Order: sequence, then structure tokens, then C-alpha cells
Amino acid sequence: MLPARHAAPLQKGLLLALLLSLAACGGGGGGDSSSPADPGTTVPTPTPPSGLTPPSEADAQRFLSQATFGPTQANIDSLRTVGFKPWLASQFQAKGNLYSTGYSDAIHKAGLKDFCKQFSGFPNDYARNNCWREYYSAEPLSREFYRNALYGPDQLRQRAALALSQLFVVSNAEVEGTYGLREYQQMLADKAFGNFRDLLKSVTLSPVMGTYLNLVNNSKADPNENFARELLQLFSIGPCQLNADGTLPGGQCVATYDNNGVRDVAFALTGWTYPAGGVSPWGSSGWKNPTYLRGQMLAVAAEHDQTERKLPGGGTLAASRTPEQALDAVIDALYQHPNLPPFIGKQLIQHLVTSNPSPAYVARVSQAFVSGKAYDFGSGVRGDMQALFAAILLDPEARGDNKNSDPNYGRLREPAQYIAGMLRALNASSDGANFYWWWGNELGQIVFNANSVFNFYPPDYPLPGTDVVGPAFAIENANSTLARLNLATAMLYWGGLQAEDDRPGATGTQINGSNWLALADNPTLLVDSLDKVLVTGGLPANIKTGIVDAVGVWNEKNHGATWREERARSAVYLVLASPEYQVQR
Repeated sequence: MLPARHAAPLQKGLLLALLLSLAACGGGGGGDSSSPADPGTTVPTPTPPSGLTPPSEADAQRFLSQATFGPTQANIDSLRTVGFKPWLASQFQAKGNLYSTGYSDAIHKAGLKDFCKQFSGFPNDYARNNCWREYYSAEPLSREFYRNALYGPDQLRQRAALALSQLFVVSNAEVEGTYGLREYQQMLADKAFGNFRDLLKSVTLSPVMGTYLNLVNNSKADPNENFARELLQLFSIGPCQLNADGTLPGGQCVATYDNNGVRDVAFALTGWTYPAGGVSPWGSSGWKNPTYLRGQMLAVAAEHDQTERKLPGGGTLAASRTPEQALDAVIDALYQHPNLPPFIGKQLIQHLVTSNPSPAYVARVSQAFVSGKAYDFGSGVRGDMQALFAAILLDPEARGDNKNSDPNYGRLREPAQYIAGMLRALNASSDGANFYWWWGNELGQIVFNANSVFNFYPPDYPLPGTDVVGPAFAIENANSTLARLNLATAMLYWGGLQAEDDRPGATGTQINGSNWLALADNPTLLVDSLDKVLVTGGLPANIKTGIVDAVGVWNEKNHGATWREERARSAVYLVLASPEYQVQR
């Protein structure tokens, strides 16, 4: 364990250098720049370069950065022994703790206008004093999210679920109800490796989504168009027609739908109300059930539009139908739409691997979605998510030892990934607190609390001064960059994050740097080891030499008994602060 010390001053010019370096190395995709494929082109799936050959240490680290919340040396060694495909097969079956807290639906069962002030069933003063946090907010889920990210055996499922939560956004900024938010995030995790059609239908029927985007209680007279628009724009086919490789035909955006199309979908999805279970009269009348966020919304046939409507991409919804039939018709039209595979596939590549995948990479992932098969994974049914994730992670553009030399490859580690990756590398123990309102806010990403349905950052955010995009750079600025360094300082120099007094069983977050401390006698070996685990061996020679020299300044003669701790602490801090760690490559 590294003992707590006062924070060392930041190196002169480090912040400026970091920001400039991030902009230089964080945006692109590189790789194959083949010409766009036509929508109907069948793109063969190549054999990944790994095959049955044991992964290299660098590629094992890279794979774990893409498929988990961060590698450790033990994880790297294990993956090299097992291999990519067996590891994926085991992760597709792995089950973790996921979201075991936030079960209570009392806020919608009590039947009171102000639950926190009037409900008398609190077990103790702690629950009474923290009612909003524990019953209404996503903060308990955030605690569990970070604990799962640190310790969960189902790393790929959780990494996939985080990505899906940023495609199918609901937010505590608009929806209050811890149990409902828990149900929604659990659903994304449960269905992450199933079929996309089932996932899209479950998202549509969620009362949390219904509340967030105004689908619930939509009557046939004049439905709210909010959910219908985002279903088309964000959750399935996107606003512009796409080739199978994600490019625009002719380089121009041709709309996939117009406002009449949005309105037709809105009418087709009328007549859904909350599940049974709520008792509060607020917001309920006639056919509308009281607010309740567990289960799926219920159909009310009498409030469903019966006019003939056009379906997305062509086709017609008959005038005489049930709400369930109309919903299935809309979901099927989107599921079969040629835009869906490249639109969703490219965004998942961006969340896991690289911000600017080549058209050929997107085309191969799209083909895996269509065929339901990739690298021996998948059921052979369109939309198989195991095939989709296998195609993303085993693609030649994701694998290989030459990525560090490509200045346009990679993605900025978003704050949740930065936090979890740092803590995993430092063998931290944590209760998961402190990362919601405080550090999450400082770094720009409070999980499950996005500012809008467009997520924390858009997929097409342009990286200033370049011709590529860098999505997570939309929430990166001087303040959030400094906050990353301050968090590393707190963990390494301030004894970690202290337990909060108002939470039973709170432990705070502390690190265990003994594995790095054991290497402190040899600065070169220490920095090399950190480079391999945190940066895929990607530290440039001049930066590595500078860190080694800075670490070597600490010695017993001049700095007393704690010189080894100071060496380990300095080495870890400087690698975590480097642009090469901030950008996942």
C-alpha cells in the first residue's frame, strides 16, 4: 500500500501538453480505407490475425481495454493463455452481480404526494435523511456500476451495457425512481448478448423510456411525437440513408424519414400506459394507470389509433390492428431496414474500439449483424448481438500490434472508463461512492444522468483542427482534464477517497500499489511494466525516458525511508497523466 502523502505539484506545462497531445492522437480510425460498399454488398468476414496463435502481450492488453473496464497484468497473462475466442465465449455466458440494489418500489406504492416527508415506513434515520438519494436517484446504481466495473466477472457484458445505455438513453435528469432506473439498466445488461429486435422492443415497452420520452399514456387523438422521433433518429436507422459501410450514398445526406413518417410512427404507438402496481392518483385518470416503473407498459386497445399508417422504410400498417400488432410492425420495419446494421454497428465500434473506423470495418460489422454469424459466434439469425460484438472485437482493424504507430487510431477514454481503468490497475478497494455527483460531475460524466437523449457526447463530434471525429472530446476541456489529474492525485497522494458518514457500510476508495512498489528498485522495469499494462507499450521513447529519469530522482540517500513509495507513486501518476493513457489505442 502506498502511504498517504501531500500532493506533489503538477509538472510545469503538463496540462497544456496533455491537451495538445490528446488532440493530436485521439481521434481517428486508420486501417483499411477501401471504397464504400453498396447497401447490398456481401462483405466476407476475414480470419482475425490471432487465429489459434496466442495473443501478443500488447494485443492482449489492447483487447482487454476494448472489452473490459481495464486490464491488469494477471488478466493479460490469462488472456494470452486462453486466447481471444475462448475468452469471448466465456464472457458471453458470464453472469455477475449486476444491479442488486434499488429494488424498492415504495415511492409509487405508498400513494403519497411527498413520499420522503410523509412515508412512515423508513427502517431508520439513515433512510429518512437520504430518502431522495436512495429512492429517487440513480446514485445507488452508480455505486454498484463502479463496484461491478472493478470486480465483476462479466466485464464484457457490463462494458456492452454501458455502451447500450448511451445509445438507448434514459436519464435520472428527467426520470425519478431508483427501482425503475435499476430495472432499465438491468434489462440492457440482460439483453446485451441476445437479439437486437428483442432489445429494441424491450426499450420501447419500458415504462422508464415511456416516461422519459413521453410515449406512456399517448392517446389516439394527438400523440406526443418525442419517442417516435428518437426511435428513428437515435435508436435504429438514423436520419440519413447509409451504405452498408456507413458512408453516405454520393456523399450527401438523403433523409430516411420526414415529419409525416415520425407522425405515422407516433400514431402507431398509441394506447400504452403504465404497468399495474402504482397507487398514486397523480398523473392517472380514466384509462391511464398511475405511475409505476417495473415491468412493461400495458396496451389499452380503446386508445390505439386505427387509421392506416406508413411504416419506416416502406410498407403499410393496416387500419384494423391491436396496439401489440402495431408495435411489432414498427419494430420489424426498423429491424429489417438496411440502415440499422451500419448505424448501430458503427456507434458500438466507436464506444469499444476506435472513433473513426474505416468503411470496410463498418461493412464487416454490418454483415455480421445481417448474417447473425461472425468468427463462429452467433445463431445465424439477423441481429444476433454475440455475432455483432465478436465482429467488432475480432476484426483485423481492432486486432494487431501496429496500432500505436497509427496516429489516427483509438478513442479518448470516457470518464467512467478512465476512473474504472485506473482503479483496476491500482488494485483498488471501493464502495463505488464519490463517482456520481462529485467526481462524475468534475470529469463530465455522471453515469445514468445524461443531460439529454443525445447522450453525454454525440458520435460525430468533430475533433478541432482535424478531419476526424472524437466523440468523447465533446465533454473534455481544460477543467475536466485537470480533474482527471486531480483524481489520480487524490488516489496516489491523499490516501484515496474517504468513506461517507451517512452511508452504512461505506468504505471509501483506496488503492493497493504493492505490485508496483515491488518494482521500485529498478525505474526502467517499473515504467516498462506500467507501460505494458496501461498503455499497450505505447509510450514514446522520449516520454518513457523522461518518466524513468523523474522516477530515478527519488533515492534513499536524499529522500529517506519512503523513496520506493515515492518512485512507485511518481511512475504511476506520470503514466496515468500521459496522453497515451488518456487515449485508448
